[in-house]
Amino acid sequence: MAKIVLFPGTFDPVTLGHVDIINRALPLFDKIVVGIGLNAAKTPMFSADQRLLWIKEIFENNDKVEGMVYEGLTIDFCRKIDAKFILRGIRYVSDFEYEKTIADANRALDATIETVFLTGEPKYTSVASTIVRDIIRNGGNAAPFLPQAVIHSLPKKGH
Repeated sequence: MAKIVLFPGTFDPVTLGHVDIINRALPLFDKIVVGIGLNAAKTPMFSADQRLLWIKEIFENNDKVEGMVYEGLTIDFCRKIDAKFILRGIRYVSDFEYEKTIADANRALDATIETVFLTGEPKYTSVASTIVRDIIRNGGNAAPFLPQAVIHSLPKKGH
């Protein structure tokens, strides 16, 4: 049975921190599904289609990584795609406390699905989609935080 992991998030936009977590998880799993979660409480800066395209472009040469869009409970989506693992990236201790609460809830919903945490590389610790969106929204240069596929799709300043 293939070891399938779901890496859920909004990926609005995909950052180098996300890419780092995915690349470091590759040896651990047979397949990584990057699940772009739709959340009615959040209004994303980028469309789900755009975010999915970024995942496809960034990992076009790696058939172990697939992007998918989903709604509803993450645990239900895991069941749908036969994922027995949920992958989460941790930057700070505060991230762990928040993520552990979610992992505990998911375990209560389905004890057969395990959450796996990977800590981010220190150089990506400050890379948060919220900060990157703010930089983009205010016309700053977010390139140091983003993969080339994302940089190339952003509107050029002064055009």
